Amino acid sequence: MHCPFCNATETKVIDSRLVGDGLQVRRRRECNACRERFTTFETAELVMPRVIKTTGIREPFNEDKLEAGMQRALEKRPVSTEAIEQAISRIKSQLRATGEREVKSELIGNLVMEELKQLDKVAYIRFASVYRCFEDLRQFGEEIARLEQ
Repeated sequence: MHCPFCNATETKVIDSRLVGDGLQVRRRRECNACRERFTTFETAELVMPRVIKTTGIREPFNEDKLEAGMQRALEKRPVSTEAIEQAISRIKSQLRATGEREVKSELIGNLVMEELKQLDKVAYIRFASVYRCFEDLRQFGEEIARLEQ
């Protein structure tokens, strides 16, 4: 860790504490050269797999895109923000649990549909209609019938 005051490379940790519900470590440090003290925060970096789109293009996982898609499906539905955040967290955990460096966008879409099915059936149908490109009323009816079973 470089000292932010004199840029020396030798610093020592004086105190460490868990913060943010145990998700971060706060460290008080002291520079060995100038004796100034400063605070650093340490968090775990969890690497998400890259996404392989249906066109074959590969791109980094984008949590904002995931959240926006779910928010669109859940618009004006009685689902709390906390429930949505928990669903997104479960999806991310499932993606990391695959152990793969790359996953198909189809897998992400299916995980989203499973979470929406648990959160709100109307939102599930909204998302499925766009994701699966429903072209007529019959396809809506078939999906609703599957949902009711």
